Amino acid sequence: MNVKKLALLVFVILALVLEALPFGAVLNFAQESGEPLRQTFSYFDPISFGYANFGPFLTALLTCVLAALGVISLFKASRLLSACTSGIALIALLTSLAPLLYGSSYFTVLGGCISGMLLAALLASLWRAA
Repeated sequence: MNVKKLALLVFVILALVLEALPFGAVLNFAQESGEPLRQTFSYFDPISFGYANFGPFLTALLTCVLAALGVISLFKASRLLSACTSGIALIALLTSLAPLLYGSSYFTVLGGCISGMLLAALLASLWRAA
């Protein structure tokens, strides 16, 4: 097996593990006292999607697709597969940064780590394609 192929898979698996933790997706709820109630959820929890914070759940789904493409690429090499892997990695990275559109209070350190893992996966997929 090639180190380039394994690097992508390692970063994607690390991102999946971080996404499963219940501290990544943030929802801020209004309270009568005026101070917002901040609650965190797993990226796989659809509650954030239900409250219009689409980024985390879409990131989780795209990371699963990226993991499947990474496993497939271990056994089959093609330019189309490499291009699809890089494209999905880019879209997953952008959706992981989407909560910043609501403000920094919707982003956590864990979310930053997930974005970092997806950036590393994108770079690994581009490195592999070269």
